[in-house]
Amino acid sequence: MKQRPITPAYSRYALTLLLGVNLLNYIDRQVLFAVFPLLKVDLQLSDTALGLLGSAFMISYMILAPLFGWLGDHWSRIRLAAGGLVMWSLATATAGFAGNYHILMAARAGVGIGEASFGTVAPGLIADYFSKDRRGRILSWFYVAIPVGSALGYLLGGVLGQRFGWHAAFLLVGLPGMLLAIPILLLREPPRGGGEKEASGKSSKAAVSGGYGALLKNPSFIYNTLAMAAMTFAIGGLAQWIPSFLNRVHVLDVEKANILFGGVTVIAGIAGTMSGGWLGDRWQSKSPKGYLLISGFGFLIGAPVAALAFLSPSLGLCMTAIFFAEFFLFLNTGPLNTVILNVTNPAIHAMAFAVNIFFIHALGDAISPSILGWLSDHWGLTNALLVTPLAMLLAGLFCFICSRYVAADMQRAEG
Repeated sequence: MKQRPITPAYSRYALTLLLGVNLLNYIDRQVLFAVFPLLKVDLQLSDTALGLLGSAFMISYMILAPLFGWLGDHWSRIRLAAGGLVMWSLATATAGFAGNYHILMAARAGVGIGEASFGTVAPGLIADYFSKDRRGRILSWFYVAIPVGSALGYLLGGVLGQRFGWHAAFLLVGLPGMLLAIPILLLREPPRGGGEKEASGKSSKAAVSGGYGALLKNPSFIYNTLAMAAMTFAIGGLAQWIPSFLNRVHVLDVEKANILFGGVTVIAGIAGTMSGGWLGDRWQSKSPKGYLLISGFGFLIGAPVAALAFLSPSLGLCMTAIFFAEFFLFLNTGPLNTVILNVTNPAIHAMAFAVNIFFIHALGDAISPSILGWLSDHWGLTNALLVTPLAMLLAGLFCFICSRYVAADMQRAEG
């Protein structure tokens, strides 16, 4: 049976639905960090052990991403997205029944498997629903789920965990994902490369046959991925340890710490993500370096602000600095993900995001929770968190290096 055409209205519906799923993605991902103080007391855990819970998710997420990336470029992206949603929702709910540390770690690894399936295919799907000149803004809408979903994860985890216990927090945030599985499965899949002028048949075949190897010969892709890895190291460190920082240094209880951090994150995240998409599209229309320049300057401005947040003795100044540090971090989300799409052939978009996911997490938040946890055990949490501004400076440097290669790689991607 012939599939019905994909109209602009249907594309907006698909974006809304995928945004909703991505919100649940980040709620289920971040709820763990909201209940860190409760887990530490209940299960008698060190900060290193807490950090390993975050790493368990990221390790399974990054290891499975290349497999799902290959499947995404050779099989149904819709089925992969729906299956991933079911997997991570069930795994999150299962954590609500965990009786010990090992079961909880296994459940978090299951969340990583499901989210890897969705994360590798969703950006390419969205790119194919819309035209290329709107990519920055459209992907910013999709990625606004990162701050909003993260904030909701902190808020829900903090409130539910404080009032009903950490088991209830995992169970209650995990179940809603099952409600969106059927609508996702029924989505009409757009043609690959539908959001831009198709590359020639010859060049597309070459891209597919080159597979993952073609990406390793693409300097823009490599330096952009390194920038995102440094950014992910910083974001992972902040996301996992700021609620505990507020609990220990500024003596806020779990509920108050997560409500405060969640509220700041959602406002700064929405403002930063949407500003990055809008500014990135404007700068990109004038120069192929536009997305990278926005991101590079965002990192350079945000790094000293992040350091101020950890060194300030005042809670008010600390939260103000956290707001602006998060704004300049989230400014880069839409632009840097759009660079991936722009410098790779549409035939390997899922594989491109799979490689990107693997490396940004292998070098980023798969290791930053454990590293910061170990540093916290030895030097204190405040000193451990000062590593994150250094990662932001490194991300900015990689953006400026990437800008030297991006124009040529965009031309090659367009065939």
